[in-house]
Amino acid sequence: MDKHRSPSSEWVAKILQLRKHLGLNQSEFASRLNYSAMALSRWESGLHEPTAEAYVRMGNLAEHRASNWFWTRAGLKSSDLSRMFPEGSGDPHKSDFPDFEIVTAGSGRKRSTARTRTKLVAIPVLAVQAGTHGAKGDRVLDLDQAEVSEMIAAPAQWCPNPAGTSCVHVRGAAMSPAISDGDLVVVDSTQNDANELSGKIIVAWHKATGLTLSRFLMMKGVQLLESESRDYKPVSVGGDRNWRIVGKVLWWIRRST
Repeated sequence: MDKHRSPSSEWVAKILQLRKHLGLNQSEFASRLNYSAMALSRWESGLHEPTAEAYVRMGNLAEHRASNWFWTRAGLKSSDLSRMFPEGSGDPHKSDFPDFEIVTAGSGRKRSTARTRTKLVAIPVLAVQAGTHGAKGDRVLDLDQAEVSEMIAAPAQWCPNPAGTSCVHVRGAAMSPAISDGDLVVVDSTQNDANELSGKIIVAWHKATGLTLSRFLMMKGVQLLESESRDYKPVSVGGDRNWRIVGKVLWWIRRST
């Protein structure tokens, strides 16, 4: 490798190659990625490296081995890819994607392939924590603006709204035994209508406590956040304009110990 080569030159070349292959100008390509033309211009000039989410979206638009480069750059490990694609090589392109369609959570963009039977969603795992009762969460209100630490793959039927789906970490044990400290919860930010969420586990936000994981209850017009533990009293949220419903928890993941 040329020792004078810029560290950014590889991603710049890959992005330019993909855009030219798709026959798109900067504005069109940026629109396909759901980013601004200014952001794309900075990537192509080497001023800023794309986010992990942007790399995943580019991988969904690419073909053949180029997809693998973008997904790997986004943080998907070879072990992740081998689980997502047919067994044998760990390289999805050796089988020409015979059975898969990859959908990027957070963008809604799809990469269609022939003879698609199984659909997977690449879900961003955010470097964000939602606290249970008695534990403060991070003060991030807009999950779309949070940093992505890694990606996981899940069946598409588990993610009805990929464009608004992401994972956050759990802090605290007030939702045990259902959800424990350190678990990952998958949040659908498009489902935030209080009238449709009574009895559901949600992530809410308050400027003082940050993100809160709780069960949402609505009884005779009164809105409450309730923990699974009896050690904590329900919190009334209806009369406090500082509360926001971030989204509904679809499912959660716990690592074995």
